[in-house]
Amino acid sequence: MAVQEARGGADAAAHGGAHAGGCTCGDCPHGAREGHRRAVAEFLLMRDGFAAGQGLPAAVAHSAQASRQWVSEELTQSAELVAERGRAEGEAWLARLWRRTAIAVWALVVLLLLVQSLTAIGAGWTSARTAGLLAALLVAGALTTASWFHRARGGALAPVIGEDNRLSTSRAVAAAWVLFVAYAVVVLVGRLAAASGHAERDTLISGLELARGAGMVTVLAVVCGIAVLVRRVIGLRVLGQRLQKVRADRPRASDLLTDDAGRGTFADIQYVVISAVAVLFAAVRLARRPDQLPDLPWGLAVVVLISAATYLAGKYAEGGRPVILSVVRAREAGDLDAPIRTGDDIEIRGAGFVPPGAQGADRLSRMVVRIGAVNVHVPLVPVAGGFSNPTDAVLTVPVPADVEPGRVEVQVVTAAGVETNRYAIDVTD
Repeated sequence: MAVQEARGGADAAAHGGAHAGGCTCGDCPHGAREGHRRAVAEFLLMRDGFAAGQGLPAAVAHSAQASRQWVSEELTQSAELVAERGRAEGEAWLARLWRRTAIAVWALVVLLLLVQSLTAIGAGWTSARTAGLLAALLVAGALTTASWFHRARGGALAPVIGEDNRLSTSRAVAAAWVLFVAYAVVVLVGRLAAASGHAERDTLISGLELARGAGMVTVLAVVCGIAVLVRRVIGLRVLGQRLQKVRADRPRASDLLTDDAGRGTFADIQYVVISAVAVLFAAVRLARRPDQLPDLPWGLAVVVLISAATYLAGKYAEGGRPVILSVVRAREAGDLDAPIRTGDDIEIRGAGFVPPGAQGADRLSRMVVRIGAVNVHVPLVPVAGGFSNPTDAVLTVPVPADVEPGRVEVQVVTAAGVETNRYAIDVTD
């Protein structure tokens, strides 16, 4: 498939297409998405070709180190183009997202109208149904207006997109509770405005008392506090080099349930699931008792609080600073055992060299190993379907001739800019 995509892109360019992948206009078939897709296909074709030993010039084919360096540079340049096209696609996708969020919001309003119409059959239309529909229209209008003002940053989703360009689980859960509580209060305001008798108005006002909605108010306070605290915790851990963060090309819905590497995490999944169930329960309570704030039972409220505490503990526990455990001379089959000399390859063993979400070639090519005073870029070694170097636990780099013989220190700088510990080795003449 990658070969067909690359050939298709080459044929289009050969026929003089006016939009050779760099165009970002939304209506153009050769826009940002098409440009990124073709760049990815060309990169995969190049990587797999190099992995199979194809495409090497004769000038470097005689030397293993020279050919490895040449292949790494070619892949790095192609990966930078892929990253550039990916960022362009992400920006174009965010610019289009505000319309989708607005459509989704109004689709929920239509769904509410249909549900109210179906449940009104036999029971009749009531003032509570009118208040609920008007509250939905008001909230939807506010969200649509906010989406337009933040249309360049994802519309209504802008507040829940984190600094790493991913959807934030804590902010999404807090936003869901805030919107629901605001909707419930607006429903009560609408009913209070339409109430004609003193007794009915007193009943609606008493429905806003803290004793009626203490469980829901407590949950709202905790989830909002968790959203603020998690942002602070992550920021401090990144600045303290105890957590590695790399920026994503664009937010995805799966970010709510996964870590930065796209793997599902228990802490995030349980927090989203339990919060969604609690919001659904509160919505049903509001539909049954539209004259007061939903009285979330304390049992369910405690479950949500335990879920929030688990999520926060997971944020404290995740991550860690990369570490070098050992450095040895890389030995190929047939080589004699010897000390480390300039020109030799060294194998750095440890953990955390590749941050979550940095598995792309453009991120891997940013990794640097300091050997004494010399900065050595980690070469990319392609294999079918990926790279054998660098990996999260092992890096292989050459010792350049500029390294002075003697005792020198080795240190790895990851793609996230985090430095490992220093490890001393002896380099001989």
